[in-house]
Formats: sequence, structure tokens, C-alpha cells
Amino acid sequence: MPSTIHKLPLMLALVAAIALGANSSAMAQTSPARGALQSTDDVPLADYLGLLQQISPAAEEGAKAYLAAFQQRCGRALSTTELRRAMTQGEGDPVLMGLIRASHLKDPAARDQWVQQLRCPGKEAR
Repeated sequence: MPSTIHKLPLMLALVAAIALGANSSAMAQTSPARGALQSTDDVPLADYLGLLQQISPAAEEGAKAYLAAFQQRCGRALSTTELRRAMTQGEGDPVLMGLIRASHLKDPAARDQWVQQLRCPGKEAR
């Protein structure tokens, strides 16, 4: 029987896509009083992390570790849009998925190994 942890990236991507897809209709709507409504690209990071926490506490914890590692290693904060892409494109960014697994398994050594594998966009590996 397949382990639930192996299905985690697919489940996270599916739930995140559904949750954010429900808001995508807001991008085309307008209000005479306020103009266009907020798009899903403008979802505050705290709200996106809150959605992940509802899906799985390990997903939120892994995402926070990914955000902190990205900030430390790349020298800038990751946007909500970039985090969402890392979560949902393909099977998800392997480092992010690894950090989520490490959080789920409560494995700090694995977390540290995944953090060391994080690569900054546009920078050459050394």
C-alpha cells in the first residue's frame, strides 16, 4: 500500500490549485465602487501559509523553512506567487517537497540537507 507521504505533493498541488482556483474568478470581476477585485497573485503570504496550514501543518512548516532558506541563501524574500509556483508546478520544487516531508517526519537532519540543496534562480551553482 503506497504511503500517504508519497502522495503529499499531488495532494498539496491539488488542494492549493482548488483553493486558489476558487478565487480566480475574482480576477475578472469588477465593482463599480472599487474597480477590479484583488487577483490571486496578490494573496498575502500569511494568507497562503494559512491555507497550507489548513491542508497540513507540515506543509506550512516546510514552506516556512523554504522561505527562510531562500531568504538566507538568495538574499531576497520569495513572493507568494513564487512560492505558489514552487508548490504547484509539475510535482513541486523538490527542495520544497523535501522540506515538507522532513517537517512531516520531524527530521531536522533531512531538513538541513534539503536546505543545502536550494538553488537561487539566475545564480550559477558553485
